[in-house]
Amino acid sequence: MSAPSEALVVAGHGSHVNPDSSTPVFDHADRIRELGVFDEVREAFWKEEPSFREVLRTLESDAVTVVPLFTSAGYFTKRVIPRELRLADGWELDVDVTVNYAEPVGTHEAMADVIVERAESVTGDPSVGEGVGLAVVGHGTDRHEDSGRSTRSHVERIRALDRFEEVRALFMDEAPYVDDVTAHFESTDVVVVPLFIADGYHTKEDLPEDMGLTDDYRAGYDVPAAVDGHRLWYAGAVGTEPLMADLLLERAVEAGAAVGLDRVDRGERGPEPTSAGRS
Repeated sequence: MSAPSEALVVAGHGSHVNPDSSTPVFDHADRIRELGVFDEVREAFWKEEPSFREVLRTLESDAVTVVPLFTSAGYFTKRVIPRELRLADGWELDVDVTVNYAEPVGTHEAMADVIVERAESVTGDPSVGEGVGLAVVGHGTDRHEDSGRSTRSHVERIRALDRFEEVRALFMDEAPYVDDVTAHFESTDVVVVPLFIADGYHTKEDLPEDMGLTDDYRAGYDVPAAVDGHRLWYAGAVGTEPLMADLLLERAVEAGAAVGLDRVDRGERGPEPTSAGRS
């Protein structure tokens, strides 16, 4: 008797207006697809196709594990995705398949490793840390006091490594604000890592202008950029880091996916993504 077939769904937000929003979802799905540990790997979105609501119907596997590629556990991961997949209370699956629903990647403790990896990438220094400050930037909101919890948790983990001179959590929409980034650091060199999944409107336009890297994002900016006597090393969104694919796999196994990860070692890169599976 053959083993049940296993599928992985990488669930992202997507966007009708920002074509870069879905890029990390496709890239990480491609990396996992190349490893061959799942029989099927599919992307699904709230704002693009295939949708959360329809994705299970596109699969032939006996069991499906859905992993949200989101930075925090909140409205989308707790309410929208379960509802659209018909996993929430009061709903019944309309397909004959076993579904495992994972915690979001962004709350994984090893996100601290991904943030550090992003700092290494932007500086080109695999040992970056001594005498350097690190700002981890979350979206945040004053409407929900738990909004910045995952950002602060990752900052505490990185701080415990005793690698960087200073480590701070800053936010776009709640205090302490990223607009005042230089006021929060004594270090001359500060690496700024946005805790966002994709490089979109916030990371490409808002943050560079808010931090004073440039008056107009369309004119570009230097990396590092001189701001108020500091050198700011502004990285891309943390969700684009290749190491995120490893965390997707770990979340899948935690949720019950019956696949072995003996071929996957965190920090060991698989093949670069291809265009497979993209529309």
